[in-house]
Amino acid sequence: QVQLVESGEGLVQAGGSLRLSCAASGRSFSRYDMGWFRQAPGKEREFVAGIRWGGGSTDYADSVKGRFTISRDNAKSPVYLQMNSLKPEDTAVYYCAGGLRVVTTTRASDYDYWGQGTQVTVSS
Repeated sequence: QVQLVESGEGLVQAGGSLRLSCAASGRSFSRYDMGWFRQAPGKEREFVAGIRWGGGSTDYADSVKGRFTISRDNAKSPVYLQMNSLKPEDTAVYYCAGGLRVVTTTRASDYDYWGQGTQVTVSS
């Protein structure tokens, strides 16, 4: 069983930066496609960014393009979400997700495993 654990939770001022990490325990997730989703209070969970297991293909929500970067050094390393130029509307609980047969990186139901979430708060 793969367990995903997020870290990097924090409170930051608007315009600041934060980096989230997602590490896996249990079986290897070297061939897992990975994604970051977020859920703000009173809103549905939404896609933020995704990366294919080979690391060569990434996707981003329009709201974070040019500000966030998803990466992994290699298939066995943690997955990172570098968040720059943060805005108050980025405030949410951020979840890491992994899947072996992710057809569409933006679709939450394609992922098999989820982390517990980590809080990101951006003050104005």
